[in-house]
Amino acid sequence: MTTLKTINRIHATELEQLNERIRRVLQTDNSLMSNIVLSLLRTRGKQLRPLLLMMCAGLFGKIDDKVLSAAASVELLHNASLIHDDVVDNSMTRRSQPTVNAVWDNHIAVLAGDYFTSSAMQEAISTGDIRIVESLCKLGRQLSLGEIDQIYNAREHTLDINGYFRIIDYKTASLFVSSAEMGCFAAGAPDEARKILAQYALLFGRCFQIRDDVFDYYPAEQIGKPTGNDLREGKVTLPLLHALEDKSTPGHAHVCALLAKDSLSDEEISFIQAFARDNGGIDYAFEVMLELRENAVAGLATLPQSPIRDELAELFDFIIERQF
Repeated sequence: MTTLKTINRIHATELEQLNERIRRVLQTDNSLMSNIVLSLLRTRGKQLRPLLLMMCAGLFGKIDDKVLSAAASVELLHNASLIHDDVVDNSMTRRSQPTVNAVWDNHIAVLAGDYFTSSAMQEAISTGDIRIVESLCKLGRQLSLGEIDQIYNAREHTLDINGYFRIIDYKTASLFVSSAEMGCFAAGAPDEARKILAQYALLFGRCFQIRDDVFDYYPAEQIGKPTGNDLREGKVTLPLLHALEDKSTPGHAHVCALLAKDSLSDEEISFIQAFARDNGGIDYAFEVMLELRENAVAGLATLPQSPIRDELAELFDFIIERQF
């Protein structure tokens, strides 16, 4: 299977051009903001969203300035949302590094997030394509609504699979859908191909979040990083939602009682994690991910054969099989 590292190597030139563009866009003579920007650029993530954007564009043309601007805009807005999320969640670390709010406080973090948002808009506008601007604006709305829905569900202890998918469609999948659409707009792709790739991106985004959620139901020593964080914040995700569907399952009432509490001990977290694992939650999550992959690859098969089309299918495999 082609790994993400292999795909990144194939697209290394485009990714370096992207990162150089982001550095240039965020450049400022404000020393405090410069320090924040440098700290964030040193700890960038997998950059799957701009990579997907450039791959979708690459199916139909070259990676030119318009494509790079679109890719920079979606990556900047994604980072803005992470900065703001860390404030909302009072998170002290991200990617094993201190968050902006942990180092500079919430006030500065909110302003830094706003700076990244404005820079994202600037890059989208520079494409001269109102469809790209519209897609980015729609994305910003969805990210905000998804976060609000998630907070509401956690506070109200809502246990609903449909609600879960609505939240991950807004908070996670929307970034991939917008990336696919913006890549197609930038490259002048046919409408039908854009719709196929947007559907692929929706399924990919759902799978990405489900796989991330699965990690939270294992002991921390097995994963190599803290787990149970979603449960501590009152967020109930797919593995546990499925395990709770059968009310006759031993331990069901106890788990529901625990979930109604305002805070949980480490022992209570471990009990809930084991309940989800022992009652088919993890197996079900993988069944859903494999079904998502099957549908996504079927859609890709309707596009002309190309190396990038194959890479998109293999990228889905990486998401399902990743171990951290």
